[in-house]
Amino acid sequence: MDIVIIGAGLSGLTAAVTLQNAGACVQVVEADAQIGGRIRALRQPVTNRVLADLGPTWVWPKHQPVVARWLEILGLKTFEQFNQGDAVILGYGPTPQRQPLPGQDGIARIVGGPTALIDTLARRVGDANIRTSTPVTGISEDGPKHLSVHIGSGEIITAQKVIVSVPLRVAATTMLLPWAPKALLDAMRGTPTWMSTHAKAVALYERPFWRDAGLSGRVASRIGPLVEVHDHSGVDGTPAALFGFVGWPPQQRRNDPEGLRQAILDQLLECFGKAAASPLELVVQDWALNLRTVTNLDLSRDADHPDVGASLLRQAHLDGRVQFAVSEASDLSPGLIEGALAMGERAALEVLGTSL
Repeated sequence: MDIVIIGAGLSGLTAAVTLQNAGACVQVVEADAQIGGRIRALRQPVTNRVLADLGPTWVWPKHQPVVARWLEILGLKTFEQFNQGDAVILGYGPTPQRQPLPGQDGIARIVGGPTALIDTLARRVGDANIRTSTPVTGISEDGPKHLSVHIGSGEIITAQKVIVSVPLRVAATTMLLPWAPKALLDAMRGTPTWMSTHAKAVALYERPFWRDAGLSGRVASRIGPLVEVHDHSGVDGTPAALFGFVGWPPQQRRNDPEGLRQAILDQLLECFGKAAASPLELVVQDWALNLRTVTNLDLSRDADHPDVGASLLRQAHLDGRVQFAVSEASDLSPGLIEGALAMGERAALEVLGTSL
């Protein structure tokens, strides 16, 4: 095997496609039963149609050239985030207030959601080159030219080079890396994993009724449980949906999941009226429960968006045989979709001996 990529999230799959396009032989191994990493979708059970995003949602192709280029490469389209009408403001007075809120310049959504990136890349990589439910427990040297990738089942995969494309803290705490210097391990542990302690709620409806009332679907709240809400309907208004970021901390969510659901419904009722209180479906994706993403170190600290990390994370190790490719390691849009695309491509080109 020429190159093993550990992790089938966006950065890992981007690296795999880049390498395959250059003629390299690639095997992607993923610990989870599904691919995509932090990109995950709520799907219609029968048709498999994407109904909503449970991970990241937005891109800014106007300001993100790497995103714009990869969308073109993969043949994917975007549409503007809906923001027409008033927002509902909570916690700034005794009653909810209505007022317009400006949107972000260039904010957009991908038709089919970010999962379309994952699905399209995975098709190009090929099912035969992606293994799921294959947790890696370590990477060791196997002579001057080969590496051993140790699998939880006891299997060992031999590779010439390895790209590590899982959250850095997860890699540092779940993989044995005897060749890694202390400075590298410290940099990995010191890099927060974006979204790892977050939770996202999605409510599906028959139609986007809030638009009829002149509302944008946005909520800004100081009292929660959702601190932000946005219209999450499809490009043509279907499926109709709202999504929100949960403000309750991880331990509170864990202790009272049903209380959280009821509090969300009560808040939606207060903001949008009776129709909002009876969604077709309400889904809470709590990333703090996903051990492929979160570590105790993440849970022990306040959630922070990662800054540009140490240069060690973007350097080759073991004489160029090991590279990291995860969004938080990127010096461009760390933690975001663009960071994942940029870092996956960068790591692949470094492995190939070329550069951007």
